[in-house]
Amino acid sequence: MDIGIVIGNIVSTMKHPAYQNCKLMLVKNVDLHLDPVGTVSVAIDSVDAGVGDIVLIANEGKSASDILKGKQLPVRSVIVGVVDKIRVHSSSPQ
Repeated sequence: MDIGIVIGNIVSTMKHPAYQNCKLMLVKNVDLHLDPVGTVSVAIDSVDAGVGDIVLIANEGKSASDILKGKQLPVRSVIVGVVDKIRVHSSSPQ
């Protein structure tokens, strides 16, 4: 599971039939401080996220299939939650 920020959406008039009625979003992976890491990826939105939202991303085909209720889609990444707050607790002594 990764954290990302939605930076855009994809609109297509012609697409694979498996993507009918799917909202495709562009997501930039970030670290716990919301600094960009990695690359931009495409994810199916299952939670009605919008541009600028911090989101949780499942990056595994089986998880995507389970979240999308067993649909066999050619997909790797699915947005599974919108993050309201990130709180990191230090485990080192102070």
